[in-house]
Amino acid sequence: MHTLVIDTATEACSVALFDGDKLIAGNYAKLGRGHAERLVPMIAALPGNGKADAIIVNCGPGSFTGLRVGLSAAKALGLAWSVPVTGYNCLGLVAIMALVQQDGVDGVDVAMHGGHGEFFVQPYAPDGKAAGELASLTPEIAAARLQYNLIAGSGSEKLVSLCDNARALSLWPDARQAMRLPEHARALPAEPVYGRAPDAKPMAQQAKTR
Repeated sequence: MHTLVIDTATEACSVALFDGDKLIAGNYAKLGRGHAERLVPMIAALPGNGKADAIIVNCGPGSFTGLRVGLSAAKALGLAWSVPVTGYNCLGLVAIMALVQQDGVDGVDVAMHGGHGEFFVQPYAPDGKAAGELASLTPEIAAARLQYNLIAGSGSEKLVSLCDNARALSLWPDARQAMRLPEHARALPAEPVYGRAPDAKPMAQQAKTR
């Protein structure tokens, strides 16, 4: 079975096409911005224009715009191809990528850039399972709550500068690594995980506070 993976939740934009767990082709780029413009050409450049029997997409947490781009594309293709669309957790994939690179560690804290100067942080055990709750924290608070000596993600270097005896592993999620996740971890509902409260208030709530 062919599976298309789409990942636009962070500064990185990546796609991959798998046959079972075997990578057929993929593409990865650090964009910062412009995911919407690059994503469709990246998918079209895959064998068979990326057409697959299933689609998996990064559901976050991450950039609000990036999440919507990836989820919208995944759902549109799923509808067009009549195939199922599921999701995976952004920090969970980064954790698995880190644990594969650093075999034998006792666990990893993942720290990804969030909004308003905060980081999305979550600890993961050596088996890749979450060892604590997802939180959006300032770097100082996040550094004080670290559980492990290995910090992975886009915010890892900043946190290492705030604490002792920790190592940084700068990583961004990569669709080409998605099949390293356990099957259940890539079968989540294809809905956004924002990781923090929305900045904008609904109109009804704004009216109550006036």
